[in-house]
Amino acid sequence: MIRIGLGYDVHPLVEGRPLMIGGIEIPFDKGLDGFSDADVALHALADALLGAVALGDVGTHFPPGDPRWKDADSADLLRHVFELVQGEGYRVINCDLTVIAEAPKLSPYKRDMQRRIAELLEIDSSDVNIKATTHEKLGPIGRGEGIAAHAVALLEKPDRTE
Repeated sequence: MIRIGLGYDVHPLVEGRPLMIGGIEIPFDKGLDGFSDADVALHALADALLGAVALGDVGTHFPPGDPRWKDADSADLLRHVFELVQGEGYRVINCDLTVIAEAPKLSPYKRDMQRRIAELLEIDSSDVNIKATTHEKLGPIGRGEGIAAHAVALLEKPDRTE
């Protein structure tokens, strides 16, 4: 059985926080504001995984305001989601992410993000694709007020008769 999930996340940029995207810290003068570390890429990916197995969304599993998730490392959240996916009998085949940011330039960090996500999902880094684009100076993201991410994940439940 094959299942596909789609995820999306967006957070505003603020001063005084580290910028976490794709499970790595990116040098920048601002970070993303959120209840956890606000890693838009990992949040979008977690939503894609949860959607593929029909287990709700990140907000359901990690409600904002719950003190357990205050300033949480999004890698820990993704690991928890991955365990839920495995508990349903699925494995990740591949995932594709697009991060939308006017700044900073993310190209130098895409391979590190790819490796980190592959490690978290126990797949080969060639099964993780990271794309980065701008918003062409349009809207809040284009004005540098925030960063967004889209993710798609393909999962497989092996045939139990084999």
